[in-house]
Amino acid sequence: MSSKSNKRVLGNMLLILTAIIWGSAFVSQRMGTDGTPPMTFTASRTILSAIFVGVLSLFYAKKEKAKTASMSPEERAIHKKHTLLGGLFTGFFLGTATIFQQIGIAYTTAGKAGFITAMYILVVPIINIFIFKNKSQAKVWISVFMGVVGMYLLCVTEDFTLTHGDLMVLICAILFTGHILSCDHFAPKANPIMMSEIQFIVAAAMATVGALLFETPSVDVIMKSALPILYCGILSGGVGYTLQIIAQRYTEPTTASLLMSSEAVFAVLSGAIILGERMSLKEGIGCVILFAAIILIQLPFPTKQKA
Repeated sequence: MSSKSNKRVLGNMLLILTAIIWGSAFVSQRMGTDGTPPMTFTASRTILSAIFVGVLSLFYAKKEKAKTASMSPEERAIHKKHTLLGGLFTGFFLGTATIFQQIGIAYTTAGKAGFITAMYILVVPIINIFIFKNKSQAKVWISVFMGVVGMYLLCVTEDFTLTHGDLMVLICAILFTGHILSCDHFAPKANPIMMSEIQFIVAAAMATVGALLFETPSVDVIMKSALPILYCGILSGGVGYTLQIIAQRYTEPTTASLLMSSEAVFAVLSGAIILGERMSLKEGIGCVILFAAIILIQLPFPTKQKA
C-alpha cells in the first residue's frame, strides 16, 4: 500500500473516531442544559479546547518548524496567512454554530439534534450550485427532496411549525456548512494545530462576550455542568475538531462529509443508551429518510464521457 493510500486510510479512521466523539457529545450537551446557560456552557468548553490545543501545539512546534524550514520566505508568509485566516473563519463559524446548537438542544433530544446538525451535508452542494455556480447532478435534487421530507417527519409538528429547539439546531447546521467549507479551503495550506488553536480562541472570545452580555456566568453555574463541559471541551472540541482538520488534509471532502455525518447515528445511540431517549415512529422514519439522503448525496455516480 502506498504512502498516499496509508494517509487516506488514516484520515478516514480519524474521521470515524471524530464522528463517535461528536455523536456522544450531544448527550453531554443535553445534560449541560440542565444547569448552565448556553453561552456560558459554550464559553467554558471552548476555553478548555483552546487550552488543550495550545498545549498540543507546543509538542507540534518542532515538527512544524522542520516543515517550514524548506520553504521560501514567500511560501512561509502564505502558510502563516492561511493559518491565520483559516483560524478566524473556522472560529467564527464554530463559535456561532455551537451557540445556536447549545440553545436548541435544550428544547429537543440529543438524537434529533444529531440528525438536524448533519443537514450540513445537504447544504454544502446547494451552496456549490447557487454561489459557486457548480453544475448539479440529479442526485443532488433527489437528496434535497428526501432531506426535506425527512426533516418534515422528524421535526415539523401537527400545526406545521418547527419547534424552537429544532429551528435553532437547523441554523446551527447551516453555520457548520461554513465551517466545513472553511476547513476544506484552508486546512491543506495551513498549520493544522495552530489553525485549530486560533479557531478555539475566536470561538471562546465570541461566547465569553455573549455570556457576559446576556447571562450571569459564575463558577457555581459552570460547576453544575462540570463533567459535560470537560467532555465537550477536551474530547469533542480539543480532540474532535483538531482531528477533523488533520484528517481533512488526507481525505477528500466528499468522503470526509460522509464519515462525519455518521455522528447522527452515534447521537441517537448515545441518547438511547445514556438518556433513555425514544423516538416516535414518525420521527424514526424521518431519521431513516434523512440519513438515506445524506448517504445518497455523497455516493459517486458515473458521468457520461464525451465521444
